[in-house]
Amino acid sequence: MDSIYVPSFAATQLALLDQELQSEIQETSTLITNHSPTGLQRAGLAITNLTISSQRTGLGGKTVLELSPDSATSSTGELPEHGIRTGDIVLVAEQPAGSAKKREIKELEKRGARGVVTKVQRAAVNVALDEGKDDVMFSGRVWMVKLADEVTYRRMNQTMEKLQKMGESEYSSFIRVLFGLSSPSPVPQNLSTSDEVGNIEWIDPTLNDSQKDAIRFALASREVALIHGPPGTGKTHTLIELILQMIKRDQRILVCGPSNISVDNIVERLSPHKIPILRLGHPARLLPSVLSHSLDVLTQTSEAGAIVKDVRAEMDAKQASIKKTKSGKERKAIYTDLKELRKEYRERERKCVSNLVGGSKVVLATLHGAGGFQLRNEQFDVVIIDEASQALEAQCWVPLLSAKKAVCAGDHLQLPPTIKSLNSKVKAKTKDGDDGTPVIRGMTLETTLFDRLLALHGPSIKHELYESELIAADAVKARLLKDLEYDVEDNEDTTEPLIFIDTQGGDFPERNEDDDKENPKRGSLHGESKSNDMEAALVRLHVKQLVEAGVRPEDIAVVTPYNAQLAALATLKEKFPGIELGSVDGFQGREKEAVIVSLVRSNPDGEVGFLGEKRRLNVVRIIRMLTVYSCHDTAKAIINSHWRF
Repeated sequence: MDSIYVPSFAATQLALLDQELQSEIQETSTLITNHSPTGLQRAGLAITNLTISSQRTGLGGKTVLELSPDSATSSTGELPEHGIRTGDIVLVAEQPAGSAKKREIKELEKRGARGVVTKVQRAAVNVALDEGKDDVMFSGRVWMVKLADEVTYRRMNQTMEKLQKMGESEYSSFIRVLFGLSSPSPVPQNLSTSDEVGNIEWIDPTLNDSQKDAIRFALASREVALIHGPPGTGKTHTLIELILQMIKRDQRILVCGPSNISVDNIVERLSPHKIPILRLGHPARLLPSVLSHSLDVLTQTSEAGAIVKDVRAEMDAKQASIKKTKSGKERKAIYTDLKELRKEYRERERKCVSNLVGGSKVVLATLHGAGGFQLRNEQFDVVIIDEASQALEAQCWVPLLSAKKAVCAGDHLQLPPTIKSLNSKVKAKTKDGDDGTPVIRGMTLETTLFDRLLALHGPSIKHELYESELIAADAVKARLLKDLEYDVEDNEDTTEPLIFIDTQGGDFPERNEDDDKENPKRGSLHGESKSNDMEAALVRLHVKQLVEAGVRPEDIAVVTPYNAQLAALATLKEKFPGIELGSVDGFQGREKEAVIVSLVRSNPDGEVGFLGEKRRLNVVRIIRMLTVYSCHDTAKAIINSHWRF
C-alpha cells in the first residue's frame, strides 16, 4: 500500500464525517418533526406526560432532574413501556399540545434542555442537564426524546482540522509511520532472546506462547504494534499483561476503545491488580462494577475531592429551596446564586481533576472521551486502542495526534464501525477541501486505522474466517457453566457449551413494525427493525432458568441484532438487575459466562437480511454461549454458511 498525503486524508475524513453527521441529524430531526410525542413514545424513542418531581446537583456539578409520570394521566404512577436507557442523550422540553403546529413544537425544543439519562426506574427517569442549561425552567408537563450525539463528531472534526493544518516539518516520526511516509523502526527477529524483552517476569502464568510473543513485540516496537486475534483468543487478556509490563517499565499509558463497554472490560480486569487507574467518562454510561475508578466518583470520595464537597452541599441546599418558593423574583435570585456556585465548583473541580489525572499511571477513556479537557496537555508514553477494528479512523486520531507510540488490538474479520450515511437516501458528493486540497476518491469511513495499518505494515492475513484453524485454549475448552467459581446446578442448561434452540415451524413469526396495524406510524419510526415476541418470551424463560440454576445475572448477557427486539426484552433489566442487554454490534469486545443470542428472523421465505454478513455473526462466536435462534430455514442457512463443527 502506498503512502498517504496527510492533508488529503484529513480533508476526505472531514467530508465523510460531515455526511455521516448530517445523516444522523436528518434522521432525528425527521422523526421529531413528523411524529407526535405520543407516536415517538410508541416507538420507544420518547416518554411523554412527565413532571419534574425533584431537582438536585449531580456529579460534575450538573443539575439532575427527576422526571415522573404526571398523576393526572397515570393511574399506576409508573412509566409506560419505553426504549430510553441509561446513558442516552435526550432532549427535555415542555410538551406541546396534540394540535400544536410544527413550528410551535420547534420553538418548544429551542427552550428545552439536552442532557444524559443517569437512572431509569419504574416510576422515574433521572436526567443530568448539559452545562449552560442548568437554569432552564419548565412550567408544565414535559417530555423527553432521544437525540443524535454531536459531541463525538465535533471532537473528530477538531482533530482532523488540526491534522490538516500541520506542516510536514511538524509530523512526528510516529505520524510519519502511520501514513507510510517512513518505515517502522526494526524489531529483532528473535524477541525471546532479546536483551530488552527476552527475559520477562510474567505476571499472568496462564499466557500462551503466541500471547507472550505479541507482548514482546508490542514492548519492542518503537512506533506502532498491531495485535490481531480472532474472537476468544485473548486479545484483551494479552493487553492486560502488556499494560502491567509497561507499568513495571515506568511508562504512563492511555487506554482507549470505541465504546464504553470495550473500555470498562479492561477496567474490570485491571482493577484486581491494585494499580492507580482512572476511568474518564459520564458515570451514567459506565458499568456499575467500574464506577469506583471513575473520575466523577473519585472527585467525591478521594482526598483530592474534599475541596469541592462544601460547595456541592451549598448547591444542593439552593436546589432544594427552588421548589419551596413561589416568588418568581426569589427564584431568579436563587438561580443567580447557583450560577456563581457552579462557577466556583467547576474551578475547584478542575484542580481536583488535575491532581487525580496526574497521579494515575493508567488512564482509560473512550476514543472521543480522550479529547475532553481532563487530558489537555497530559503526556503518555503509549496509547493502547482495544477493538480498533470497530473504530472510525478519525476517532482513533483523537488520542493519537499527540502520541509517541500506539498499540492497536483488533480483528478485521469482525464488525467494522456502523456507517449510517452508506444507507442514507440523500447522497452528498465528496468535494475537495475549502483550500483546494484534493480528496481521496474511494475512501470510506468503513476503512479503519487497523485495516489500513495491516495493509501498510502488517503481514498477509487470510481473509477466510480463520480457515477453520481456531481451537479453544486448554484453560477454557472444557469449562462449563456448572464449573463456575460459585455454586451452579448441574442441569441441561449448564452442562453444554453451546445450545441451539430451533424455533422453526411457524409458531415464532418475526414481526416487522409495519405489521402493527393498531399503531401504523410505528413502522416508519423503527424503519426495518424487527422483533419476535414469542422468541423474546423464550429468551426471558431461559434467563429465568439460568438464574434459578445459580448463574448470577451479572454473568449473563442477552444479545440481538435488532433494536426492536431489544425493546421487547427491556424488562429483563428490571427483573434481573446486573444482566446486560445489547446489540450484536455493541457487544463486540465484551465477554460473559452465558450469552443468549436472539436472532429474531423467522419467515416463510427464509430471508436473513444483514444476518448474512459473516462479520456480524462472527461477533457472537464466544466460548461459553447459549444461543436462541429462529425461523424456518434461516438458521440452517446461517449455520451451514458460517458455523462449522
